Amino acid sequence: MDLTGNTFIEGQAGKIEALLKVPSGDIRRAVVVSHPHPMFGGTMHNKVVYRIAKTFQDAGFATLRYNFRGAGRSEGRHDNGRGEQDDLRAAMQFIESKYPDAELWLAGFSFGAAMTTHVGCADSRPRALALAGLPVSKYDFSQLESCDKPKLLLQGDMDEFGSVEDLKNFYHRLHGEKTLRVIANADHFFEGKLTEMGAALAEFIQSLLQNRIDTNKLCNQRLNE
Repeated sequence: MDLTGNTFIEGQAGKIEALLKVPSGDIRRAVVVSHPHPMFGGTMHNKVVYRIAKTFQDAGFATLRYNFRGAGRSEGRHDNGRGEQDDLRAAMQFIESKYPDAELWLAGFSFGAAMTTHVGCADSRPRALALAGLPVSKYDFSQLESCDKPKLLLQGDMDEFGSVEDLKNFYHRLHGEKTLRVIANADHFFEGKLTEMGAALAEFIQSLLQNRIDTNKLCNQRLNE
């Protein structure tokens, strides 16, 4: 594993601090991982964000974590979720410029999951969305309901910002391919349950990748008939 390390991305509010980790060999897939609310101490070094990135790394993805404007060594000021969407777009553009042939995925935790939702559903490039701790009891995510991208909703059953009842009601309104995983006895930060959270994410990743392989095999079989 080549640990490329810290880098900076040009953003609309100035430089964006980021951490890129790249597997050896050809880069076929890449993911951008967004962190929780910076006004409450969220950064790219949050342990849930780290576990999400590590799970994707273990699945062979190039991973890019980054700090929203005003967090860590990123320049600019917090913009209540408006400019932060531009930060995510800048991170996407950065990793696409480095690996233009790689399939792009997006992932996020809490506030980062909200930004991933807003940006990922409106953009044709991301292949899939992994959303951990989506604060469905706190904010309106109606724009996700018509999002047809494959998506994972990963939540603790004691999440303070997204109750299981609210999450299930929201999940049933979603269109397209979707997966819901509720981790028992886990709060918003998956305290003591990061292993279970990572396992659920890994299962989602492998399921999508296997579906892609199976679909390709079926298409090739039909072409050869």
